[in-house]
Amino acid sequence: MNAVASISPSVGLATACAALGVSRATLSRRRAPKPPKEARTPQRRALAADERRSVLDLLHSERFMDVAPRQVYATLLDENIYVCAVSTMYRVMRAAGAVRERRAVRRHPHVVPPELVARAPKQVWSWDITKVRGPERRVWFHLYVMVDIFSRKAVGWMLAAVESARLAEQWIRDLVAAEGIVEGSLTIHADRGTAMRSKTVAELFDDLDIARSHSRPRVSNDNPYSEAAFKTLKYHWSYPGSFSGLAEGRTFFGLFFAWYNQEHRHSGIAYLTPACVHDGKADAQLDARQRVLDAHFTEHPERFVGGPPQTPRLPVEVWINRPDDKHLQLTTPGDEPSSPVSKAQNPATEARPSAAGPPAQGRPAPAEGVAALAEPTGRVRPRAEDAR
Repeated sequence: MNAVASISPSVGLATACAALGVSRATLSRRRAPKPPKEARTPQRRALAADERRSVLDLLHSERFMDVAPRQVYATLLDENIYVCAVSTMYRVMRAAGAVRERRAVRRHPHVVPPELVARAPKQVWSWDITKVRGPERRVWFHLYVMVDIFSRKAVGWMLAAVESARLAEQWIRDLVAAEGIVEGSLTIHADRGTAMRSKTVAELFDDLDIARSHSRPRVSNDNPYSEAAFKTLKYHWSYPGSFSGLAEGRTFFGLFFAWYNQEHRHSGIAYLTPACVHDGKADAQLDARQRVLDAHFTEHPERFVGGPPQTPRLPVEVWINRPDDKHLQLTTPGDEPSSPVSKAQNPATEARPSAAGPPAQGRPAPAEGVAALAEPTGRVRPRAEDAR
């Protein structure tokens, strides 16, 4: 409105309103002085001030201090006494500030959302456990998956019969060793599951100097990368829905994660494969794509009315719960800080998986995932079928 007032003398009121998208009727209504509110005329049927005080004293008396107004009303009627209507009792109490929740309702404290940023692989991992259906009702297997949020690579997986902190502890220890993680350089994020918040896993993180992060209670959006990976898995055309046993499940997941890491073009990383980004080959691959586009543009420039085509580039940084832009101080790639704990944003929604799925005879699954396949007893050791 102030902008309209400032430019209307020079261009006219109608032109100013049209340029700024302001309705002239709205402008006139807001410019018009508001009439003063008239004092409300007291109802002739309303209780007098002394009557309202007597009603309030009655409700606050020792006899009725813990009794609802409807019960007070009924009790007094049984004694041949009428004071006022139930609604009037509530109105009098509301005016005195005496109506509120009297039960001891638990107040959940405000939980600060986790804010994580990764500018390269091996800075922030996200892990979760999902259930997969077994051979019959009420039989479930547990799939542990660890995802690097920058490269989207499933750096490890494990299928077990139970959800166990001991299994998770050994599995994570093996993954950290296999990836060659430098102490103090990694943050691992997870939801608030039993295994994730267990003392066993917490002590492991302290031993390996790994920063840990957890989602807020009852907020699934705080773990978006793991949830997105599970959706890609369970919505894929090759997913069978259930497994006859651990051996069949491990065979399938070995093929699936080999396809996911080595062949799946992920929309969040410029349609590169997670393994390509994780291994530091992304720039070379994108430059090769750009050379193909440049050559075709040189040969047929008339086909590109928008100018030379450009291949999508990798994001400089990926986030979990990115704060407002005004609080961010983005850095250039040369000034990247070493700590991954910072501001964050949820990942863009991944495109639906392509029809190409895990091959019938694929390459073996990542060693760190297969070697950590666990028995229900809690022992973690390679299995005979995994070596094949």
